Amino acid sequence: MAGARSSASPMAWAMLAPLGAVLIWSGNTVVTKAASGVIAPGSIAFYRWAIALLIFSPFVAPAAWHNRAAAAAVWKQLLALSLLGMVIYQSLAYVAAQTTTAANMGIIIALMPLCSSLLASLFAGERLTVAGTVGAILSIAGLVYLLAHGDPSSLARGGVHPGDGLMLLAVLSNSLYGVLLKRWAMTLPLWQQLFWQIVFATIILLPLWLLGPISPITAGNLPLILYAAIPTSLLAPFLWMRGISRLGATRASLTINILPVVVALLAWLILGERLHAYHYIGGGVCLLGVIVGLREWSLGGAKA
Repeated sequence: MAGARSSASPMAWAMLAPLGAVLIWSGNTVVTKAASGVIAPGSIAFYRWAIALLIFSPFVAPAAWHNRAAAAAVWKQLLALSLLGMVIYQSLAYVAAQTTTAANMGIIIALMPLCSSLLASLFAGERLTVAGTVGAILSIAGLVYLLAHGDPSSLARGGVHPGDGLMLLAVLSNSLYGVLLKRWAMTLPLWQQLFWQIVFATIILLPLWLLGPISPITAGNLPLILYAAIPTSLLAPFLWMRGISRLGATRASLTINILPVVVALLAWLILGERLHAYHYIGGGVCLLGVIVGLREWSLGGAKA
């Protein structure tokens, strides 16, 4: 009994790192929705990464510049990762927030681990298990029910709401980011990879910001920008990487299951969003699919 308790304690403490990252990302989902009414998507996307770069540079830029030859050897991969995970994913999320709810966004984001496994089976040659297949079917069914607001036949009449569709594309983009990051397995240190990706994202987003519409930084939108730039862009990746190093990617990814719950609670408390029966039913089936799909890998990781 004592041995089991002592072994469980380090595991519980190790879970705090990825859990902290998920809590920050939950807050960022609400921030993304809140920003939709006060700042243009192109502006917050650019400000976010530009500020993150300014803060990050004094700590990482000297080592990254000293190791620039190694970065130059993989610059195409770094550019592709930056496009998928920083430019496309977050830009689509900012646009999606204009026509969907934070609660819907949270549920769709929770599909990311399962989307990653499906994409890995397509592009990285990883075997898709029976559990993964069943989980995918359950999650798709739950997602359809959620997006149709409890009436799947409405999708045939009116299709998917623009914001929900864009958010799904954003999640697929970020899922592909994770698959490629694992497949390429660059020897460049993780912090330097993150630095160069932020550099590329800032450069790419600069002309998009200049093309406008440009929203100035104000007292009203500055807290939203800073939350996206510092905790979300810098602290959460550190906590996530630390969690993966302690637990492995599979165990760490299980913490994402709480994201839609936290997002829904924050959206209700902060944004005044109302939750309906289709949120509980569709979201619950989506999460059940994620849990089923990841269960086999989780058990395999525990045995290892």
